[in-house]
Order: sequence, then structure tokens, then C-alpha cells
Amino acid sequence: MYDKYIHESPNRLESLTQRRLQSGINEVDMTPDELQQFVKELCVSQGETEWIEFKCNNCNHEEMGEYISALSNSAALHSKPRGYMVWGICDVTHKIVGTQFLPKKKKVGGQGKNGNQELESWLLNHLTPGIEACFHEGLVDGLPVVVLEIQAAFSHPVRFKNNAFIRVGSYKKNLREYPEKERKLWEHFQHESFEMGIARESLTDEQVFQEIDYSPYFELSDLPLPDNRATIIQRLKAEGIIKEVVPGRYAITNIGAVLFAHDLERFGRLGRKALRVVMYQGPNRVNTLKEHLFKKGYAAAFKEIIAYINDQLPRSEEIGAALRREVRLYPEIAIRELVANALIHQDFVLTGNGPMVEIFDNRIEITNPGRPLIDTLRFIDEPPRSRNEGLARFMRRLKICEERGSGIDKVIFNVELFQLPPPDFRVTDTSTITVLFSPTKLTDMSKDDKIRACYQHASLQWVSGTQMTNISLRNRLGIKDSNYPIASRIIKDSIKKGLLKSYGDQKAKKTAKYVPFWA
Repeated sequence: MYDKYIHESPNRLESLTQRRLQSGINEVDMTPDELQQFVKELCVSQGETEWIEFKCNNCNHEEMGEYISALSNSAALHSKPRGYMVWGICDVTHKIVGTQFLPKKKKVGGQGKNGNQELESWLLNHLTPGIEACFHEGLVDGLPVVVLEIQAAFSHPVRFKNNAFIRVGSYKKNLREYPEKERKLWEHFQHESFEMGIARESLTDEQVFQEIDYSPYFELSDLPLPDNRATIIQRLKAEGIIKEVVPGRYAITNIGAVLFAHDLERFGRLGRKALRVVMYQGPNRVNTLKEHLFKKGYAAAFKEIIAYINDQLPRSEEIGAALRREVRLYPEIAIRELVANALIHQDFVLTGNGPMVEIFDNRIEITNPGRPLIDTLRFIDEPPRSRNEGLARFMRRLKICEERGSGIDKVIFNVELFQLPPPDFRVTDTSTITVLFSPTKLTDMSKDDKIRACYQHASLQWVSGTQMTNISLRNRLGIKDSNYPIASRIIKDSIKKGLLKSYGDQKAKKTAKYVPFWA
């Protein structure tokens, strides 16, 4: 079928990437026959382009890193899914001459912990944002040839050691020296959303049904399941889950795979975005009790995900007048909304990590790749901004998460209702982490915890149309009325830290009102 598709394609060189697009770059190596056919097609095509580079033996690792940046950015600029660097082909005659370059045996670096690092690993570690690239080695007409397959840039220009490069004709140049190309590259990123990118391509309708779990789509959309394939295909096309590339051939979009894949690991790098749930014994990561990877798309698996997480969480026993019942220590709606947020707002460009839920004895940590687009202090009042607006809209429409702007409000409200410590929103260089804490006495909470609880309570009161008072804070933290000075001290500390300010007339301390600093 692969050979047949090549001959049917009006663009022979374009057809070479079709099989590669059906998997991640690193997922499936080229067979010897495929490598030979691939290289020969390159030689008889238009030769070197701005996204293809021929070499004989030049294997300087610094120059190679610059070429990866240039070819990745140029591939994106020309709307190509891949760029290629090929050793063993003369760049003038395009004849196969063979190469002495052996990438898998080449080591880079000197002394120290980064010394003698494998070439491929060293190159990828110096590229930002992270992309996929993979070496393929083999014989073509009995001569050794090496192909470096490079993922096209997405969202941002790819930089090598903080410098972005581009191809200008057959030359490698610094991108900043060509502002017009840089402008066009950014325009390309703005028009090419992640959601509508291609995850798998050149599939029959039968193959689409093997890869996409379409039943949850109709169930979550409150639509009857059609009784024929043609209607299902039409609906999936209308929703952007698939695209018809040529008559009878379909591509699955990233949003289609991320939401409805039977198995995300069959979609190359998207497999690394499957949600992982890890449960530990104790308050740290020393002893792992169990780990579960949800390979299905987020929408297809969401009910299962939330049910699984809730089943792992501790519960307390409440004794009523005649019956005992188990009570959850964490509000389910908070878990649901925070997990949905982690899935929606992650940065899909970051490679090598995915969303994760970690359950400890005293807390839950929900992590997603990527820094937030708004200040964590404004999570409560500002409408969420997402890198993946299409994904966010789709998941809201499927009722997987709350309406725009109300999700974190509900998290804080339910945390207060359960009398839990305030959630902590943390940001690292590459991730956003939300921490939910198990029930804790006020006397065991740190000063920062109390200030954060005060600020979040004032913010919730403000977006609910009222203001925080000493009384409302006492109710929030379970402080007895006779201990009102404790609440007054927390309010004073919050004002001193710049998180609160007084509201209105402050002459009567008992009725004094407070609002967040941004109100």
C-alpha cells in the first residue's frame, strides 16, 4: 500500500513523509528498503531545498545543531512536517557517494557529568523548545548513508544554544539577520494551531475507526450514535477530529487524537501526553505504591480518570444517628476541575513530559507541562487564557470542565466548604503545579498558608459580589468567635504582604471589610 500511495501521489517527495506522519519520529525506524527508497527519491527530486541538506562526511556537532534549528524552522516556514539532513550524498551532483559518519558511535563533551554524551541526546538537550529528531542509518546501493529526520518547528522558532537559524537558499543563516523570514515564521505559528495539526495521516475510514473512539463523542455531545459509517465520518470531519486529505483518505488531527484516541501511544509524541496517576506511601516520593497510565484520549477516558483518582483518595468515616458513612476528604468537583485544567492548559510543545496526578498521604499534586499565561494570584478572578483555545472550547462543550472563568472559583469554594487548607498554585521553569492539602488544623498551618487562605477567601468573596470581614474569615478557617484576634492578625499579615486592602469606612473594626489588592 505504501508503494502504491507513492506512485499515486502528485508530489513524489511530499509522499515520502506519509508513513513517517503515521508515527512519531522516534517511534518507528525506517526499514532498509524504505531508507533506500527514501534517499533515492531525495536524490532525483528538486535536490537541496530550504528544508533538506546534503552532506558527505561533515559531522561537526556544533554546526549540526545549527542546521537542525535552521531545517526545523525552514520546514515550518514551508509548511512541511519534517526537515532532513542527509549524509552520503554529494550536494552538487546529488549522487550517492557514501559517508564515514557514524552518529550512534559519536560522543560529545569532555570531562564532567556532561562528558561523553551520545550525540543525539546532546543535540536534543541544546534545542529549545524541545523537538523530535532521529538518526536513520543504512546502505543505499551498497554505500553507507545517514538520514537525520527533524520535526518542524511549532509555536516558536527552534533555537540551538539560544540562537535561532534559518535556511536562505542553500545557506544556513542566523534568523535575526532576516527579519522578513522571522515575521513570516511567526505569522505561520499564529495561523497553525496545535489542535488542527496532523497526528496521523493517510488513513482509510476503517483505520480511522481503529484509532478513534468515537462513541464517547456522541455520548458526551448528547447525540444519537449513527447507524452507518458515512454519517460518523461526516460528523468527525465537521468537528475537526479528522480531515479528508484526498477522497477516501483521512488525517486525524491533534485535537481528535488528544480527546478520542483509543491509544495515545499510537500517535508518536502525543503518547507522552497521556495522563499518569502515581500513588505514594507517605509524604514524599521514596516509596511508590502504584502507577497508572491512561492511554485513551482525554474525553474518552475522563470519567474513568476521575473515578480512578477518587478511588485512591483517603476517606473518613462519619457516624450519624443510626448509620455510618464514608466521607471524601477532598471535594470531587475540585479534583475534576483541576485535572481538566491541567489537560487543557498544558504546553504541548514541551516534549518529554505530560500531565500527572501524584497522590501523597497529606496532599495531591496536579502537574501540567508549561508555565501559566496569567499570574497565579489572578487564577480566581481572571478568565483563563489557554494556549489551546480549541481544546478548551471542545472540552467545555462536552461538559468536561466548567464554563469559562468559573472553574477555580468552584475549586476555592469547595475547598472552603470542606475546611481544607488553601490550594497552592506553584510555577517552575517548565510546569504548573496545583497542590491540594488534606485536612489540617489551623495551628499546624504555616503563616504563608494562613495568608494564602485569607487572600483566596477575599478574592472569592469579591467575585461573589461581597467583601471579606473578620467574621467571614473566622467561618472560613473555623476560628471561634472568642478568638477573633487570630483572624485580625492574619488579615494584618495579608495587608502587610500586599495581598489585601481595606474597603470603605474602617472606623468600626467589627464591621471592617477587606478586598484583594487588585479589586
